[in-house]
Amino acid sequence: MATHTIAVAGKGGVGKTTTCGMIVDYLCKQKKGPILVVDADANSNLNEVLGVEVETTLGDIREQMARAELKGGIPGGMTKSDYAEMMFGTALCEEDDFDMLVMGRTQGKGCYCFVNGVLKTQIDKYAGNYKYMVIDNEAGLEHISRGTLPHVDTMLLISDCSRRGIQAVGRIAQMIRDLELKPTQMKLIVNRAPKGELNAGVREEIEKYGLDLVGVLPQDETVYEYDCDGKPSATVPDSAPIKVALHEIMHKLGL
Repeated sequence: MATHTIAVAGKGGVGKTTTCGMIVDYLCKQKKGPILVVDADANSNLNEVLGVEVETTLGDIREQMARAELKGGIPGGMTKSDYAEMMFGTALCEEDDFDMLVMGRTQGKGCYCFVNGVLKTQIDKYAGNYKYMVIDNEAGLEHISRGTLPHVDTMLLISDCSRRGIQAVGRIAQMIRDLELKPTQMKLIVNRAPKGELNAGVREEIEKYGLDLVGVLPQDETVYEYDCDGKPSATVPDSAPIKVALHEIMHKLGL
């Protein structure tokens, strides 16, 4: 099965994860499955946006393995490699409409190099079993710069309607070009625009960075209300302005 990979990137606080969750919700309702959802952010919360309870993350399992190795807790007759394969295999969370893999974080100090490597291995392992893979990246550029991601068919750069937000995704877009990652399509979505409209200054910044704007998502109080009530924000009604706008964007993308 040829997997269509959708990756979502942008700076923190622009609604990237909420947008990613709504994309997953759309694909599920359009019966586009099977779908693999990957939360590649160490500060994981895509599961909350989707209303999914995740029992374990790759970071959690890494910690369990480290403790088992220290205390001699690896089962007899198993190599360290076999044990790792068995443990990381338990990280896949299976839902009715999609499966989910969450990176999570380690408790120890230092970088996330090991968990990043595990994430790449797990993505490579599972990718071919799904029609779509949707990846929510961290707020920085690490997975892009480290080559953790597989080939991306649709790269979606998410910004709020501010110059700084556009500048941030402009830098991400330039890094993608410099690394010659060559996604099949790379588009910009501007989120939280008052009345769904962009002012001239933001449009000027988009043109300056050579970004390809595919659509604008309006500021929608329904999302705020869902968040305040503890409801999964990806599940706001399809009639909500943000969902209507997103569905139009997905059609433009051919998804």
